[in-house]
Parts: sequence; structure tokens; C-alpha cells
Amino acid sequence: MSGDGHTGSPSASHSALEPWPDTVNWQPISRDLIWVELIRLGIGLAVALVVLGVAWALSGHWLLGAAVGVALLIGVWRAITIVRAVRAWGYAERDDDLLVRHGLLVRRLSIVPYSRMQFVDVSAGPLERAFDLATVQLHTAAAASDARVPGLRPAEASRLRDRLTALGEDRAEGL
Repeated sequence: MSGDGHTGSPSASHSALEPWPDTVNWQPISRDLIWVELIRLGIGLAVALVVLGVAWALSGHWLLGAAVGVALLIGVWRAITIVRAVRAWGYAERDDDLLVRHGLLVRRLSIVPYSRMQFVDVSAGPLERAFDLATVQLHTAAAASDARVPGLRPAEASRLRDRLTALGEDRAEGL
């Protein structure tokens, strides 16, 4: 198999199956995104627990008590996965494309060619703004291939947006 970087050695075989190439310089996202996601989880969990708790208090049915326990267990499990999931996010700028990686159990690598980008959004909700974070969203001709990079500082998000926009325009002119 020439041209794919596969040399036949066990370590090369392992890296060929690894969806996150180690030949690029991965940029991590801010760990402050962990707090944003934990607060979102806490708000959702609090609402669910209040609803379940009131229903349990009014009806006294044991299944609603069990549902409260299950909701708490799921909340703890989700909090642990949030920490690991945020650490899995990363992006890398290459000459012709942007790579975005994320995922724990199912790892996902999105490769977005600069020439295919139609526009780039930068957004920040209230929680993100409170933690001085923003998300860069890339839009391509194929909606299914859109990628996003959350947890960036606003200055980095603006820099990335401007760079991707400029590279996208340069590559589109070359078509």
C-alpha cells in the first residue's frame, strides 16, 4: 500500500488505524469549557430532580424514587464523561484543510478543506461569555460536513475565523 504511510511495522499499523493522526500539531481547547458543560448539566439535572421529586412527594410511588436515584447516577456519570470529552477536543491547521477531533468512545476526525468552506461563524452563549469562551462553526457546501471548535478564547476564535475565511477565499479563487 504505497502512499498511505503504512510501512508494515506494528507501530505504523496501529497509528494507521488511529483516527487522530499524531503527525499534526493539535491545538487543545480551553479547559474552562468543562465548567460551562458542568453548569449546563447541573441546570438540567436540577430541573429533572425537582420535577421527579415533586411527583414522588405527591404520589409516593416507589418508581419515582428510583427515577430520582437513576437521574443522580446518570448525572455523576455524565459529569465524569464531560471532563474526558472536553480534553478530547482539538484542532489542527494544515496547508489545505482544518482538522477537528473529538469523542471518547466513538472518536471523530473531521477534515474540512479550506476550498469547501462557505462561511465561518463565531458564537458565544451566556455561559460561554461568562467564562470568556467562544465557538467557531465552519459551514461547507455539504451540511453534514460542518464542523465546530468550541471552547476557544474570543481572540483565538476571531483569529481562526479570519484565517479560515482568508484561506477559504484564496482556495476558492484557485478553483
